[in-house]
Amino acid sequence: MLKRIKQGDEVYIVASSSFIDNESQHNAGLEILKKWGLRIKQNDIIARRYSSYAGNDEIRFKEIQEAQNSKLVFFAKGGWGSARVLEKNPLWNDGWMVGFSDPCSLLLSKYAHGCSGSVHGPMISTLSSEPSWSIDRLKNLLFEGHVECIQGNPLKEGIAEGQIIVTNLTIASFLIGTNHLPDLTGKIIVFEDINEDIYKIDRMLTYFRVTKKLEGVAGIGFGNFFDSNENISKKELFRNLILDRLEGFNIPVVIDLPIGHTSGNACIPLGFNSVLNGNNGSLDVQTFIY
Repeated sequence: MLKRIKQGDEVYIVASSSFIDNESQHNAGLEILKKWGLRIKQNDIIARRYSSYAGNDEIRFKEIQEAQNSKLVFFAKGGWGSARVLEKNPLWNDGWMVGFSDPCSLLLSKYAHGCSGSVHGPMISTLSSEPSWSIDRLKNLLFEGHVECIQGNPLKEGIAEGQIIVTNLTIASFLIGTNHLPDLTGKIIVFEDINEDIYKIDRMLTYFRVTKKLEGVAGIGFGNFFDSNENISKKELFRNLILDRLEGFNIPVVIDLPIGHTSGNACIPLGFNSVLNGNNGSLDVQTFIY
């Protein structure tokens, strides 16, 4: 059962992906949690390195397992490596676990196995670069149990209601065919990614189509896919690709939600009832944690 975080609670920082290569950025993220009144469980993740990972698979797996006894877990950073942990079939408990990008594989697995608390949101490596509204939103979720409605742009009309799932598109694509991808039937799913070629996004959305994983989805949203330097023509190609790949789906579609790799990564807790409004572009997650 999920409970609100309170001052004095301990937070466990785990490094399930690439090794930490920016210590100052990492420390800046920890300082924000300390200002919230949280105690940081000490570990050795700064010094850990095995190939491109923050330790070998066994070390990272054991860390994930030990962290399941904590009320609050933050991922240190992304990169690659989290899915390798899934080969060892971690056992999940209810409890807040916050991150995005590569750790989405673990967030999805936890939710798929019936445990609550997965949150797609800023990690330690990105927290200090988030705007104040995003940081406050994450704190409000953890300490107060609620989040505000967010706004994107409508692409296909309609209103969908269902449990929310937010994930990195690339990571979710690689989980198709495993027991770590949740059942998407009746769900609202929001995809995000960063600076992928249009043909690669096409390939992944096509794979979702041919595996029938999108059939029965209540609504689909898209967060940030490109940084601010990307040209308008590519963004237009992306918009047209979505319309093409979701042709025949009589569901609302919203794009440009403030979710993903660019600054302004609105935290979203997985599994809560939500409303995606394809008429006005809003996403309302109906949370309240006691």
